[in-house]
Amino acid sequence: MTDWYVFRGTAKPHDWHLPDPPPWRRFEGEPVLSVPAEQRGTVKQTDLERARAYQAAPAELELINVALFLRRPLLVTGKPGTGKSTLAYAVAHELGLGPVLRWPITSRSSIQEGLYRYDAIGRLQDANLAHQRSREPAGIGDYLELGPLGTSLLPYDRPRVLLIDEIDKSDIDLPNDLLNVFEEGEFTIPELVRQGGDGVQVRASGGGTVTIAGGTVRARAFPMIVMTSNGERDFPPAFLRRCIRLELEPPAPDRLARIVEAHLGADLTRESEDVVNRFLSQRDRGDLATDQLLNAVFLTSRTPADQRDRLTDALLRHLSAGG
Repeated sequence: MTDWYVFRGTAKPHDWHLPDPPPWRRFEGEPVLSVPAEQRGTVKQTDLERARAYQAAPAELELINVALFLRRPLLVTGKPGTGKSTLAYAVAHELGLGPVLRWPITSRSSIQEGLYRYDAIGRLQDANLAHQRSREPAGIGDYLELGPLGTSLLPYDRPRVLLIDEIDKSDIDLPNDLLNVFEEGEFTIPELVRQGGDGVQVRASGGGTVTIAGGTVRARAFPMIVMTSNGERDFPPAFLRRCIRLELEPPAPDRLARIVEAHLGADLTRESEDVVNRFLSQRDRGDLATDQLLNAVFLTSRTPADQRDRLTDALLRHLSAGG
């Protein structure tokens, strides 16, 4: 029975209600915020297309909803091209949760970067210039910007969707640094604590401003955090314990056909059965990503027939070395 599902994988926005969280996952940040109206319509067309074309398998639907109900991050592992990142856009679109907050991870990424940035040098330079010109210096809020993680932890009335993309590329310490934030649902900005006084307006990731009082950002609706991994490293047990883990397998033939149809239409899918079959055959011999198939189907439908095989081979090259 799937009656309890909030996310249904239909790509059709619908009304929904998320039951109260477990007592140990309740957060009470104030004041309650909504996604600003000017941001709700800023979803990029490419992101919208990705969301609408997502085809969820039953096992995926179940674990996505488990993460939503338990207010836990979802760690999605799978080979490139299996739809790990697209999952986040599909959830945000169907549940009407606003634009996805995306944090692409590199080896230099730090917890500080994800939470907020403070331009101390810029503030000092501007303060000196203001002093020279006998002007009032700008407030500290002009030099602070919340990162994607920090923005997702604002006290929104409904969870924001945060995509932490390719976390296996991070420095070895980042997963452990995330533990306290995941557990407590809050963080402190020391620069604002030292400032004291009333709330300070700062910029949020994705646009707009928000007022932070007391220097602490505290969640109300814990964000839907989707972390993707290509399976290139192991994570600490303490980190894994706080996540719902989802392993994405390469799409089976019937699901692959649905993906192609969702992106390119039923007619083109039927006309390209030979390309799909070649993709499946070559995927058995090495890594291939679904977007390679989509590129091949799209291109060969618009090029001369005598070039079809050659172009298909050029596009369906294995991802591993020597492929």
